[in-house]
Amino acid sequence: MRTRENSSSHALVMGGVLVTLLLATPGCEGPMDELEEAADPAPAAAVASPDAAAGGDTHSFARPMEARVTHMNIDWTVDFDRHILDGTIELDLQRMQAELAGELVLDSRDLDISMVEARMDDHWRETPWKYGDADEHLGRAVIVQLPAGSTQVRISYATSPEASGLQWLEPAQTAGGSHPFLYSQAQAIHARSFIPCQDSPAVRVTFKATLKVPAELTAVMAGVNADANKKETGVFHYEMPLAIPPYLIALAVGDLKFAEVGPRTGVWAEPALLSESAAEFADMEKMLNATEALYGPYRWLRYDILVLPPSFPFGGMENPMLTFATPTILAGDRSLVALVAHEMAHSWSGNLVTNATWSDFWLNEGFTTYIEKRIMEAVYGQERAEMEWVLGRQDLDKQITDLAETPADQVLHIDLSGRDPDDGMTQIAYEKGALFLRLLEETYGRDVFDNFLRDWFDDHAFASVTTSTFRDYLQTHLLDTATPAGAAGAPDVDVWLTRPGLPADAPAFTSQALTEVDEALASWIGGTTDTADLPVAGWNYQQWLHFVRGLPDSLEAGPMAELDSAFNLTGSGNNEILAAWMRQSIRHGYHGVDERLERFLASVGRRKFLEPLYKALMETPEGRVRAKAIYQDARPHYHAIATRTLDKVLAGD
Repeated sequence: MRTRENSSSHALVMGGVLVTLLLATPGCEGPMDELEEAADPAPAAAVASPDAAAGGDTHSFARPMEARVTHMNIDWTVDFDRHILDGTIELDLQRMQAELAGELVLDSRDLDISMVEARMDDHWRETPWKYGDADEHLGRAVIVQLPAGSTQVRISYATSPEASGLQWLEPAQTAGGSHPFLYSQAQAIHARSFIPCQDSPAVRVTFKATLKVPAELTAVMAGVNADANKKETGVFHYEMPLAIPPYLIALAVGDLKFAEVGPRTGVWAEPALLSESAAEFADMEKMLNATEALYGPYRWLRYDILVLPPSFPFGGMENPMLTFATPTILAGDRSLVALVAHEMAHSWSGNLVTNATWSDFWLNEGFTTYIEKRIMEAVYGQERAEMEWVLGRQDLDKQITDLAETPADQVLHIDLSGRDPDDGMTQIAYEKGALFLRLLEETYGRDVFDNFLRDWFDDHAFASVTTSTFRDYLQTHLLDTATPAGAAGAPDVDVWLTRPGLPADAPAFTSQALTEVDEALASWIGGTTDTADLPVAGWNYQQWLHFVRGLPDSLEAGPMAELDSAFNLTGSGNNEILAAWMRQSIRHGYHGVDERLERFLASVGRRKFLEPLYKALMETPEGRVRAKAIYQDARPHYHAIATRTLDKVLAGD
């Protein structure tokens, strides 16, 4: 971090670390200057590719090519009694086509808007507005009449207690048990449930925010904290000077403390989890350095992680400067930190270069999954990375099987028109997208492909792009200029992007460590090796997960009990192994997991774990009764994103 002396300054806290923000005077450089420089070559409110910016996002009512929001000033009071955010938002606009910009169209869902004003002649004046028709997936448009020449709008509003992008937790749902907790989850189109905005990844904005919270609590946001700790007043000021799409705006409020991990990395968590979390994520700085060496400078100044309560529906959310993470990755041995690598990789693929529509979601997640595995290889070695590739391919094969009746959902460039974009968050975008990039690496060589990716990030920094943009760039900067290394020639890109299933040239992976597991499992199944003699000493997480996944369908409850007695799989502290083991136990009629399963389903809200476990229970009449009883009690504690999925699972008879 570069600084200059003899300049005016004020206090700034980034991730809990007090630094000095040098004011923008000629010749002065400091942390904020570094952020602004990092945004080059794109402007502060970078636009998307023309096809998306012109209204190609079917999941937004907004018309950004007429009037585009470029900056937000947010002022919220966080009301834990009523479970609402109450306040105002000021929107700075760029009137893209003056003759068409008589209206500003925003997205909303269940917002209670009390007044809309436009700024004219340095004064705020009420302006007419109305709601559009309600849509099942999209909410309602907010249509604001813009007076001629006005470029600012202010909206006074409150959120609904049931806002899909906010979860309010009672003290009993937290690690400390003494204070309530609030966190947001805006991806994919949930920002509109707590911010009236142009809720499209094609629209990028900067923001400043004031949060008023109970004095005993701490507010954090994905951005720069422009104050020292304001715990004595409960007022916090944040800003994001780099243009981001609305789905990356994030906040959390609770009993939170900070621990530094490295010069640019740290952890926020409840006090009871802080030490454990900091130890688990001790390699973050190494990961950051490794990624920079591969794909260019980290442009967001800091990389911190907030460990959320267990109701969080995802493994992680890549909010810039402050990743939100599930506590289910706290295994005690850093075995699950591939998730950290994944969310960190989003700082390049997703946050820096963003999918312009949710049909282009693979541009975020396929790239990120590929980079995640490259980070794991750089920090932990090739064998660990290859095991991750094998396990990822298993996930993908299962997903393709699960989507057999909907082959259109197996394509990378998926059509999500008329659907909730959360439906596109499958392993197709993640693992099939990563396989495609791995194929390009193998076809053209790692050095050539790494240079291509680095150029892609540099040339599209702080922009939102479509699949067609990538397709053209790939053709011009790789396929037309590089020579395939093998006899197979160039891959058929359009087959990968637009057709279901896996093409015949999909890369295959082998891992000696997992091959040894296969041999041990086959020997045990065949009766050659007794349970107690299985060669499990020294097995890592990936090997255990591979073993559990490989248990045959024909296995009965007795051998499952033997495995549990010998290796205490029901007591595993690794949630990936535990969830896989409990699913196998349900399917094989082993009831030794029943108590642990009920506690797990009652306390963990991560959709990745919940959906397969409930599905397994729903496969038998007895299981359906149990599943519905458990779900009835647990559902109020799950996030709305999880319940939307699980309501469908539990709807069957």
